Amino acid sequence: MKKRATVLGGGLVGLTMARELASDEAYEVTVADSSATNLSRLAGLPRLTPRQADLGNEEQLRSAIGDADVVLGALPSRMGIRTWETVLRAGKRYCDISFLPEDPLLFDEMAKEHGATAVFDCGVSPGLSNMMVGFARSQLDDAERAEIFVGGLPRARHWPFQYKAPFAPSDVIEEYTRPARMREQGQFVVKPALSEPERIEVSGVGTLEAFNTDGLRSLLSTMDIPNLREKTLRYPGHIEIMKVFREIGLFGCDPIDIQGTWIRPIDVCSKLLFPKWKLDECEPEFTYLKVEVVGIRDGQGTRHVFELFDEFDSKRKMSSMARTTAFPCVIVAKMLAEGRVAGPGVLAPENIAGFPDLFNEIVSQLRDRGVRITHCVERVA
Repeated sequence: MKKRATVLGGGLVGLTMARELASDEAYEVTVADSSATNLSRLAGLPRLTPRQADLGNEEQLRSAIGDADVVLGALPSRMGIRTWETVLRAGKRYCDISFLPEDPLLFDEMAKEHGATAVFDCGVSPGLSNMMVGFARSQLDDAERAEIFVGGLPRARHWPFQYKAPFAPSDVIEEYTRPARMREQGQFVVKPALSEPERIEVSGVGTLEAFNTDGLRSLLSTMDIPNLREKTLRYPGHIEIMKVFREIGLFGCDPIDIQGTWIRPIDVCSKLLFPKWKLDECEPEFTYLKVEVVGIRDGQGTRHVFELFDEFDSKRKMSSMARTTAFPCVIVAKMLAEGRVAGPGVLAPENIAGFPDLFNEIVSQLRDRGVRITHCVERVA
C-alpha cells in the first residue's frame, strides 16, 4: 500500500518537496496551500494532489493532514507554533523546516502524549549543519569548537543590494534584526545581528563576507561544545546597506502613523524589497555551507570539515536553495514514514546524526540527488 504524505505550503521549497516525494511511486502526495497560483504549478503531475486550504484555520489544517502517514512543513515561521500544536495533537509523523521562534523541544511532552514523532529545523542550515555538527561530535571524545558558515546567493552581483532572496524577504530580514545567540568559552553569549563581519574565500566564487546570525538553535542545548557560532554569508558591501536600513528603522515592527494610517515599517520595506530581491526564473545561484568541528580523538587534536557547494539545476530548473532545503526534509520524512526514526517525541536534526548509519545514508541520498557533501578529517596540533 502506498504511503500518504501531506506537504504544508506550496512555495518554492514546498513544491520542491512535493515533486521529490511524488517521484517515488511508493508515495501519494497532497500539497495544501492557500494560493491557487502556487498549486497550479502541480497540474498534471502524477501522484500529486493540490488542495487549496487556509492553513491558518485549525479545522482546515486538521482536514488537510487527516489521512497522512507523514506531514512535511514548509510554512512561514509566523504560522509555526499553531501548526505544530495541531499536527502533534493529531499524532502525526512530522518533518518541518519552519524557523519557529519558540523552542520546538518544548513540544516534546505533547508529542509523546499524542504518539507523534517530529523533527524540526530539517533544512540546510539549520538542518544539515546540525547533522554535521552532531555527527562530528559523535566521532570525538571531546569537542572544543564548532563553526558554521552558510549562504545562498545569485551568481551575478547586482547593484545596489548584491543579493537576491530565495525565500520571503521578511524571513531574510530576521537575519539582520534577531540577536545572535552563541557560546564562547562555555558561556552563553548574545551579540547583535550583522556583528563581527569577516571575509572568507570560497573556491569558484571568490571573497564573501560573514556575519553573526541566530542559526545555532537547538545546538546550544544539545551539544556540549564550549565554542559555538553560526555566520551567514553575503557578497561584500551588503552588510553595510542592511545596517543602514536597520538603523533608520526600516525593519521596525511597531506601527507608525503615516497621514492617519498605521503601518509597520517592516511591511513596507518587505513590499519594496521583494521585486528587487526576487530571483529571476532560471537565474543561476548557489548555496554554500561549511561546518568545522575541532576536538580530541584518542588523545590527538582532530578537525572535521564538511563542505557543500550546490548550484542551480538547469535541467530540472530547480534552485540550489530549494534543493538543499527540501531534500534533507524529504529524506528524513521518508525515514519517519518507514518507522526508522525512534519516537514518539520531538527530535533535533543533530539527534538523528548521532547515529552514523542514518547520517551516512542521508549524505548518500543527497549525493544521489546531485547534492554533494565533502567530509575531511585531519589531525591538528
